[in-house]
Amino acid sequence: MLVKKMIRSSVLAVGILLAGMNAPFAQDATQERVVIAHRGASGYLPEHTLGAKALAYGMRADYIEQDVVLSKDGIPVILHDIHLDTTTDVAQKFPERAREDGRYYAIDFTLAEIKTLTVTERFKADTGKQVYADRFPGEFGIFKVPTLEEEIKLIQGLNHSTGRDVGIYPEIKDPAFHREEGQDIAKTVITVLEKWGYNNPSSNAFVQCFDWSETQRIRNELSYQGKLVQLIGENRWGAPEGTDYDYLKSVDGVAEMAKVVDGIGPWLPQVIEGLSENSTAIMTPTLIAAQRAQLMVHPYTLRADQLPKWAGDMDIALKAIFEDAGIDGIFTDFPDQVVQYLATNPGA
Repeated sequence: MLVKKMIRSSVLAVGILLAGMNAPFAQDATQERVVIAHRGASGYLPEHTLGAKALAYGMRADYIEQDVVLSKDGIPVILHDIHLDTTTDVAQKFPERAREDGRYYAIDFTLAEIKTLTVTERFKADTGKQVYADRFPGEFGIFKVPTLEEEIKLIQGLNHSTGRDVGIYPEIKDPAFHREEGQDIAKTVITVLEKWGYNNPSSNAFVQCFDWSETQRIRNELSYQGKLVQLIGENRWGAPEGTDYDYLKSVDGVAEMAKVVDGIGPWLPQVIEGLSENSTAIMTPTLIAAQRAQLMVHPYTLRADQLPKWAGDMDIALKAIFEDAGIDGIFTDFPDQVVQYLATNPGA
């Protein structure tokens, strides 16, 4: 046990020191272009682990993302979705706890039970095959599921010790599901954020959600005063009840969102269709409408190992995003590469 704790501590420390050593600075929180570490530096370490978050901090991301779900005892924990079985060993440790659909839900486990699990690189639940084969080896599982407060302590602690001001970017996951299970995830998460000072427009945080009804509730019913972002998916993915992504992508939808939120988080193809004949970004009507409405635009997700079809490399993609389209920030699994691009292209 002591050895494992030492290994985990070493991962955090080495991540910060190596990534930060001689690394260029990205934008600070007051500048226009921001680097958002998608699930941390998830291109290098398993997503949503404290190691991945520390590495992203060392790589000088401006914001670090947290996907938040609730445990059985109502504690906000950091997982990409409501399931445990594609990033942990829950099926081995609790084989009898799957639901009828064969999945293991975080909300069926107490925090103490979740803390017994080992987190690995994401794999497919049916085959066990690693989703990104060239990323951190799945067999090197030395990580645990963090709570939202643990992650806030890590980031605020590093802000204190480094003198920087890296922000947080929590997503409230599947509020309708949590409501069906008897829990109010939005209220729970907002309470934690307000406790830690993320409660006003100047707070270095964005709160995001795919559920448009819930986003409006967070602003109007829960009276959250911090910065809000409406995430935009595709209806074919299965939109939450009361959310029509086709409408939200329209000029009228953008205008409606602008009355409630500070920015939007669209899927990257929803703002850049590809490149023109002269190799510049083709901007979508959604992007143009959002910029005219003075909404911040933070698309997801740029991955060096899964680039858009129109981008031959990261530099081509980043030029299109920042220089051609004038987008405000980008979610990325590889924050170091975006930081490097912005440092060497200050006019972007």
